[in-house]
Amino acid sequence: MARVVLLPLLTAASLVALAACASGGQVGTAGSVAAQPRSAAPPDATAVVLPTARAVPTAIPTPIPEPTPVPTATPHSLSIAAMRAREYPGSDLVVEQTLAPGINYNRYIVSYRSENLKIYALLTVPRGQKPPTGWPVIVFNHGYIPPAQYRTTERYIAYTDAFSRNGYILIRPDYRGHGSSEGDARGGYSTPDYVVDVLNALASVRRWPDADPNRVGMWGHSMGGFVTLRAMVIDPTIKAGVIWGGVVGSFPDMLFNWGRGPTAPAGPSAPAAASQSRSWRNQFVAEYGPPEENPAFWASISANSYLMDLSGPVQLHHGEADSSVPVRMSVTLDQQIREGGGAVELFTYPGDDHDISRNLFTALSRSVAFFDAHVKRG
Repeated sequence: MARVVLLPLLTAASLVALAACASGGQVGTAGSVAAQPRSAAPPDATAVVLPTARAVPTAIPTPIPEPTPVPTATPHSLSIAAMRAREYPGSDLVVEQTLAPGINYNRYIVSYRSENLKIYALLTVPRGQKPPTGWPVIVFNHGYIPPAQYRTTERYIAYTDAFSRNGYILIRPDYRGHGSSEGDARGGYSTPDYVVDVLNALASVRRWPDADPNRVGMWGHSMGGFVTLRAMVIDPTIKAGVIWGGVVGSFPDMLFNWGRGPTAPAGPSAPAAASQSRSWRNQFVAEYGPPEENPAFWASISANSYLMDLSGPVQLHHGEADSSVPVRMSVTLDQQIREGGGAVELFTYPGDDHDISRNLFTALSRSVAFFDAHVKRG
């Protein structure tokens, strides 16, 4: 009677190994098993008849799908990161009109390109012997004026004259939608539009033949101070900035502590400015949540989050009786810049207003001296 030998259950790998031994060679599998020498069967061993081994086909691994990339959230257009990623090529300045000259400088209305829009600006150019590298430049950013009332040659006359007569080329951009500038005036706080127009003005005036492109400062009043601070953490080539009565709080600070109650914008433009202020507040809170729920968003759009990247020293001026923008904003910014290791000067004027009208000559003299130290001779 034939003897029955019980064999253990063979795995596929065991079958492959046995097949390799039976053939005296190698079976090509994903992990090839080399043939091992066979020992001779003992004399009394009973032969075990095995079925013919068949090579087990190599299993083809199931492809692991590539992980689907998680799309990176597109930064808000107001975010400093998004604005740093943009380009501001500007264009050649085109003289649209020659105006009556100043005491020692020429005045023009010029135009340039910003996002395919034709933007107008006031340009003043000193007369006299040009410095070897060209005249230093100041980009002058005006505050909120109702766009329909804005005129290139009106307002800020004494302010611009102080810099123009002291050896600076000055350009004062008419933001889009202001005066004859193309485009819509969508506001300075809810869109990047005005900062874009200013940075394109900066690029454009640098092309002016008599300008020194490496000696550029920036001045801003009220909303123009907001524009100036943002420009200085976006463009590292701005040598110095001067801000008067600036809206220079972080967005959370502006959200909760400005534009309401006793600090609401004053004067004939108050209704329009207050309406615009409420509009961006409501929009941002509805879309992104309040700062306590989404601090990253509110920090990303605030220039105050990037003060360690300021392109140069800053001089701040603020009337202590300013009813449009609280002096606390300038005091806080002064502290924030100092804590970040930056250079800053702060002048406050007791009893003075948003335009520092009671101490105008003093504030202008300090501003000119600051630019002389950090731009003209810097």
